[in-house]
Amino acid sequence: MRLPSLKFLKTFQVAAKHRSFKAAAEELCITPSAVSHQIKALEEQLGVALFERGVRTMKLTDAGGHYLEQVSEIFSKLETVTEQLKVRYGRSILRLNVPPFFANALLLPRLASFTQAREETDIRIETTSSAPKALPPEADLSIVLGTGPWEGLTVHELFAQSFIAACSPSFLAEHRIEVHEDLNGKNLLLHEERRDAWERWAMGLKMEPIRPARLVRLNTMSDVVRAAEQGVGVALVPSRLSADRFAAGGLVKLFDEELSTNESYVLLHRPEDGNREDLQEFTRWILNECRLA
Repeated sequence: MRLPSLKFLKTFQVAAKHRSFKAAAEELCITPSAVSHQIKALEEQLGVALFERGVRTMKLTDAGGHYLEQVSEIFSKLETVTEQLKVRYGRSILRLNVPPFFANALLLPRLASFTQAREETDIRIETTSSAPKALPPEADLSIVLGTGPWEGLTVHELFAQSFIAACSPSFLAEHRIEVHEDLNGKNLLLHEERRDAWERWAMGLKMEPIRPARLVRLNTMSDVVRAAEQGVGVALVPSRLSADRFAAGGLVKLFDEELSTNESYVLLHRPEDGNREDLQEFTRWILNECRLA
């Protein structure tokens, strides 16, 4: 039997990940029509449909979903073997998958200290708009925000997630905010994935729900924090990951009370990778940086 083209299989994997030929084309640096042509050729060779195509939607068939699991596992093993070869005979490469806000607020500002100490290690960092919930096949290490369990993986807890009310110094200068009730009539910023955050914050203080002038909802935590720094309103920002902004004066803490969650940032890797020297060194480094943050 003639095996499918490795290029076609990679195109299928990326298209299945995004559920979009257009997004796959952008990642692979080819045209959407080329993606469509390769997927069609793969389906014809296999004799099965991998996608159900709608007017504005596209989803995997049962066969496509099963094939994706197998293909992803094969690519993961191939990448691992390739990286191990590089480790043995050349430079090592550490592949990280990190939530965008964590990368911008903590990882990237401190990364130079690791790269200077480990000059023989190349690093590939991938951030996605939707934070990963586990360890992607194409990553050696993943930083994840959640509650677990993460079965079959080695887990290192970095720190618990909590939120604190904050705004810019200019916003505070223009709006009197001395007690919790002063938030009534002010602009409140919300992360789309945490629409009940302000309600939970008020409940924790045993106060009536806040009646804002308006709610401004944003897609990412980076946008929430950026909007707060620009004086758009008051936001509940991640306490630990906003420490540098508080120290620099870009944001001001309004109250001491924090909104605790049951989530934590954790570092994940596969048990079989635990003996890798570069992985061990990065783990020790990031655990120390999180203790200092």
